[in-house]
Amino acid sequence: MQVWPGQMYPLGATYDGAGTNFAVFSEAANRIELCLLHDDGSETAVELRESDAFVRHAYLPGVMPGQRYGFRVHGPYEPQRGNRCNSAKLLLDPYARAMSGVIDWDEAVYGYHFGRPEVRNDLDSAPHTMASVVVNPYFDWGDDRPPRTAYHETVLYEAHVKGLTMCHPELPQELRGTYAALAHPAIIEHLTKLGVTALELMPVHQFVEDHRLVDAGLTNYWGYNTIGFFAPHNAYASWGDRGQQVLEFKTAVRALHQAGIEVILDVVYNHTAEGSHLGPTLSFRGLDNASYYRLCDDRQYYMDTTGTGNSLLMRSPHVLQLVMDSLRYWVQEMRVDGFRFDLAATLARQFHEVDRLSSFFDLVHQDPVVSQVKLIAEPWDVGEGGYQVGNFPPLWTEWNGKYRDTVRDMWRGEPRTLAEFGSRLTGSSDLYQEDGRRPLASVNFVTCHDGFTLRDLVSYNDKHNEANGEDNRDGERYNRSWNCGAEGPSDDPGVRRLRARQMRNFLATLMVSQGVPMLSHGDEFGRSQGGNNNAYCQDNELSWVHWPEPAGPEEDTYATDGADEEDEEDQNETAEPEEAEAAAAEWGDEEQLELLEFVRQMVWLRRDHPVFRRRRFFQGHPIEGTHDELSDIAWFTAGGREMGPRDWQSAHAKSLTVFLNGSSISEPGPRGEPVTDDSFLLMFNAHDQEKEFTVPEHLGRQWQVVVDTDRPRTVADGGGAKVKAGDRLTLTDRSMLVLQRPA
Repeated sequence: MQVWPGQMYPLGATYDGAGTNFAVFSEAANRIELCLLHDDGSETAVELRESDAFVRHAYLPGVMPGQRYGFRVHGPYEPQRGNRCNSAKLLLDPYARAMSGVIDWDEAVYGYHFGRPEVRNDLDSAPHTMASVVVNPYFDWGDDRPPRTAYHETVLYEAHVKGLTMCHPELPQELRGTYAALAHPAIIEHLTKLGVTALELMPVHQFVEDHRLVDAGLTNYWGYNTIGFFAPHNAYASWGDRGQQVLEFKTAVRALHQAGIEVILDVVYNHTAEGSHLGPTLSFRGLDNASYYRLCDDRQYYMDTTGTGNSLLMRSPHVLQLVMDSLRYWVQEMRVDGFRFDLAATLARQFHEVDRLSSFFDLVHQDPVVSQVKLIAEPWDVGEGGYQVGNFPPLWTEWNGKYRDTVRDMWRGEPRTLAEFGSRLTGSSDLYQEDGRRPLASVNFVTCHDGFTLRDLVSYNDKHNEANGEDNRDGERYNRSWNCGAEGPSDDPGVRRLRARQMRNFLATLMVSQGVPMLSHGDEFGRSQGGNNNAYCQDNELSWVHWPEPAGPEEDTYATDGADEEDEEDQNETAEPEEAEAAAAEWGDEEQLELLEFVRQMVWLRRDHPVFRRRRFFQGHPIEGTHDELSDIAWFTAGGREMGPRDWQSAHAKSLTVFLNGSSISEPGPRGEPVTDDSFLLMFNAHDQEKEFTVPEHLGRQWQVVVDTDRPRTVADGGGAKVKAGDRLTLTDRSMLVLQRPA
């Protein structure tokens, strides 16, 4: 075999049409072998003799895409000093563009012997671990263009590749649960009709199943256990795992872009799947443990601000290079449109505290590629001082956990919520205005993958995570949920009506709030997980979206309720049918389709009216140059009187009317033209009894009710009653009205 010196950059395996360049970093290694793996289980070892700046490299003519490979690192094994090199472990390439196979969790993948962590393990891990794969980088993107949807026009839809598509009846069985399914016309049609502009995918970086979960017969369904920051997860590929997953993912992105839908990745750069000091040796640990991970003073142990056993060392130039190279790769080569950073506060930890001016943010801000895409932070981690909502730099938007909590509290009737609810409704200026950010820095959500689904939020007071095998100890205990009078499925018509109304309240509030709204997949149907608020390990019908049957031929074809029983049984031996069946019994197809239509109409109401998606904060007074004497926003009691300090602070205040002035929008259009819109009144009644509201005087003579959460078809039917200033309207307990006045 010919071995040429090659180049130190780019790192990883780079195919150029005639051969492949291999480059890998390790400051700890004395010697590194590149191992080419063959289908008969044998391997060919090539020592990487060339070294520049601790990067070992070589070029191998004739090595083609599909070639599996790994590294063996010869160097010190001194855990007490932070060194864990062991040439018996076949290591994954941190820069691998694809990975093949699975880990079977044999003792050989660990650097120590079970029950004897102080004894080095020299068993060969190659037969039991995954392999890196050389990929073909060439792809016909055609006339693909990124949609580049502005934040104020964005509607996010958080989804799981498998969970969203596994039970869709219009998808062929072989495509369900895969990247190819995302490109299927049935999925794209659903998203476009819903009004979604961006698909935020839960982790698709290559991840591994946790040893503990595999032993318990469960899986790491969510995927927050990354081992490959450049590789699409191979289990979501229908075409194969020797590089085909890369082509399949690109095909999905291209199809979504053609429909005007952006693709945003949920990325996990805060830790890796190698876990604590008792975790496996798969890649980074064996290459250069001390360069990749934050170690304690006793260097055999790891600092952990993620709850997963380790944290990446974000002040290491090699880690920063890895992260930035990965981000650029996904933007430039895979053409994604942005990222949502899991536990992003960990990325800001230079030493111990959270530093908003850390090296990572400096690099992102100056990077000409990464700085131009959507950057969304999950602004917390589990370390000390890790809750950082409102504290990220100006380029960033944030999952606004305070919005979620306040809106939940408001609609379940918690006292002293009104003032904060007003702030969250109008873009959370208390969090984002002082550092120069806009309302669009706030990603508003009521539910997401982590916690109750929307339907479970109104159906359970307590979590029911028994299926996770941890005696219901896992998952958040304080959910700000309310079961509407019965725990779990109920046949009581009053309870069912109230739950449906509460779901509409949450969804309508979300769509009229300033900021960027995010829906969680299946919430538009009222998806339930049987009260499980931590379904991270439930890769079965408990977590998958079940699509409702259409009411008739004139309805949209959203289908049957999943694969046939025999197929589902074969695909999933760990399903929890009792919980899923109990939830389904309460919520029929007609109710699901009714909620779906309501969500569609609310999304499109928002998209049609710029007054709900302003790019600047309200000023609370008439806007100069708009020729309107009315304030851009005004607040009223249910009786139609302007709110005073006592009204905001009253412990029992649970009602509010908000005036949004469509003729007083301060920001101009894209060509400098004035932006005008209809005006709206938002009436919120979070009381447990019906309440009389008065339409305020002096805001307009005539209004029309366009949304009534007590009447789910209000929007679809073209609106409700026409009312005049001074009229009195009776709002059902826990309901909401939206009134519209033409400009």
